[in-house]
Amino acid sequence: MIKQKILVTVDNVVFTIIWQKLQVLLIKRLLDPYKDQRALPGWFVLENESLEEATYRELEEETNVKNLYLEQLYTFGTPDRDPRWRVISIAYMAVVNKNNIALRAWSDAKEVKFFPIDKLPKLAFDHKEIVNYSYKRLKWKLEYTNVAQYLLPDMFTFSSLQDVYEIALQKEIDVRNFKKKIEKLWIIEETWKMEVWVKHRPAKLYKFVNKKINIVDIL
Repeated sequence: MIKQKILVTVDNVVFTIIWQKLQVLLIKRLLDPYKDQRALPGWFVLENESLEEATYRELEEETNVKNLYLEQLYTFGTPDRDPRWRVISIAYMAVVNKNNIALRAWSDAKEVKFFPIDKLPKLAFDHKEIVNYSYKRLKWKLEYTNVAQYLLPDMFTFSSLQDVYEIALQKEIDVRNFKKKIEKLWIIEETWKMEVWVKHRPAKLYKFVNKKINIVDIL
């Protein structure tokens, strides 16, 4: 008979845009191993909960997050990834607008903070590998789905929509071609409202037609 003692965790890669930078949520670990080092928010799956329930529980504890896109990414199970025990981690990617997050440290965290994707500190365990994989997935999702809406408020300007793609993909996009492509896809619509409290000429506000994630050829 095969005997196993394997623990299961969920680790969450939470993406948002703050100060025109794509950011990743990290905690400062309260306990060993890797005490005081940065890591992804995550915890062990309880015996009476599903993987998704464990993910939402951890996100609620650390971020009080609302209205997010959540996707299971990959299973990380290298035998020595945790120095204490044999631990398998199920990684999830969350995409959320900054206004829907209220950070708070909980359980094994001293601090919860966002870091720019291009300026991440040294991470505990194999969490750098998890972040890199998640970022690749996010870029793919942006190119062929309407997931960008979760990085935006409910109403937004067209330039804000383009900013999301340029910031997350880290490349410039031609304004005219991008506008033509988006208009042909019919994924956003005018709200017949305008920006307020701005110094420049107010721009039109748009919203996404469907909150459901659909496959669309954005770029």
